[in-house]
Amino acid sequence: MKIVHAADLHVDSALRGLERYDGAPTERVRDATRTALVKLVDLCVEERASLLLLAGDVFDGTWRDYNTGLFFVSQLGRLRDLGARVALIRGNHDAASSVVKNLRWPEHVRELASSAPETVLYEDLGVAVHGQSFATRAVTEDLARRYPAPLPGLLNVGLLHTALDGRPGHDPYAPTQLATLSSKGYDYWALGHVHEREVLASDPWIVFPGNLQGRHARETGPKGATVVTVDEGRVRTVEHRVLDVVRWSQIHVEHEDAASIDDAAERAIEAITGTADAADGRILAARVHLRVDPARG
Repeated sequence: MKIVHAADLHVDSALRGLERYDGAPTERVRDATRTALVKLVDLCVEERASLLLLAGDVFDGTWRDYNTGLFFVSQLGRLRDLGARVALIRGNHDAASSVVKNLRWPEHVRELASSAPETVLYEDLGVAVHGQSFATRAVTEDLARRYPAPLPGLLNVGLLHTALDGRPGHDPYAPTQLATLSSKGYDYWALGHVHEREVLASDPWIVFPGNLQGRHARETGPKGATVVTVDEGRVRTVEHRVLDVVRWSQIHVEHEDAASIDDAAERAIEAITGTADAADGRILAARVHLRVDPARG
């Protein structure tokens, strides 16, 4: 059985810092988060996934175009045709989202409650998903402490949007500790909120998949989702799959010992070309940092 774990989709959230540049592929940039969502559903179809876990911040709370929600639901409809289910929670960005509040979820989609931890049973899959949505944007209590005990004989998954014990650049919402998560006795913790992928533990598995699509120059490198393979009720493999459409990069070029301006320019071109090749056909948004020796002019 395959489970796909994703978080922080921020569907239709703008990618900041690109559209002001002449010649930028504005349509592809504007649609990047939607295209990444399509690729996520494609991944579920290709892997024949039985369950998709979304650990918060599917939308941004400030987004008010109802078509955003309709597009999201239409993509999830492709999973219904596959026979897959979806379990999701709200995070700090979509806790107050008008888009989410007015959506009607299809039968194969379950949004977990915000008033208290909730357990969704998928008895045919042998899976229990425990989780709680954010009721408000700024949740400062440790939600995980009140998550229920694992159910015997099932694969127990914790679905949580959290800053854990703090991460640079992320608000300290739903703070908790690795020891708290480990002590619950679950088999896999599907986390969200932190936009960098982190595998924090493997016994049990505690994973931030990172966001699906980088949105600005500080969110660099490959972005995507996690595929979890389950066999005989146990997690066997946990693998990252790259799904981003626009790749952000910070390129540092050392010029201290450059013999000439032409030599320095050639080094910069080589660095940019190598980074573009690594992006594998994606749009590359790169910030180039040139380091020179001031004493040499």
